[in-house]
Amino acid sequence: MSLHEINVGIEKHKHTNRRGRGTGSGNGKTAGKGHKGQRARAGWKSLPIFQGGGSPLVRRVPKRGFTNSFAQKVMIINVGDLEAMFEDGTTVTPELLAENRIISGQYDVLKVLGDGDLTKKFTISAHRFSESAKEKIEKLGGTANVLPGKVTVAEKRAAAEAAKPPKKK
Repeated sequence: MSLHEINVGIEKHKHTNRRGRGTGSGNGKTAGKGHKGQRARAGWKSLPIFQGGGSPLVRRVPKRGFTNSFAQKVMIINVGDLEAMFEDGTTVTPELLAENRIISGQYDVLKVLGDGDLTKKFTISAHRFSESAKEKIEKLGGTANVLPGKVTVAEKRAAAEAAKPPKKK
C-alpha cells in the first residue's frame, strides 16, 4: 500500500439521504414509510418491547430474585494456574498476581481453589482457601496465609459497642 492508495474507496463528502423529494430519488412520495397506519405518521416512536399489541414477553415472564448489593466480589484462582505461572519457592500475593496480570479488575476477596496438580512449594497469601487447595499447598511444605478481608459495618458497630464503657445505673 502506498500513500496515494490510503483513501481509495472512502467517500469524504457523502450526501445525506433526502427522503420525500420526488419519485426519482427512490425515496419519494411516502418516503419509505409505506401507506397510512401509525408508523407512517409524524412523531411515531415504538417501545423496544412492543410486540404488535400482544402482551410483551418482558411482562409475561414473572419477576424473580434480587441482586444483593452488599455481596462481595470473589476473584478465584486455581493452584494449577499458580503451578504453571510461578517458580518453586515463590511467595504469591494478590499484588504479585495483579502485577503479572494474572488477575485484573476490582474484587473484595481473593480465593484459591484446589483445581489442578501442585508440585512446587509456595507461600500463598489470599483471603480464602478451599479445603483441597489448603491441603495441596501444605502437603508440599508450603504455607497458606489468610489475609484479613474488609471489615463490615456490623463488625465495626460491635467493636464500637465493646469499646464503650458500661453504662451506670
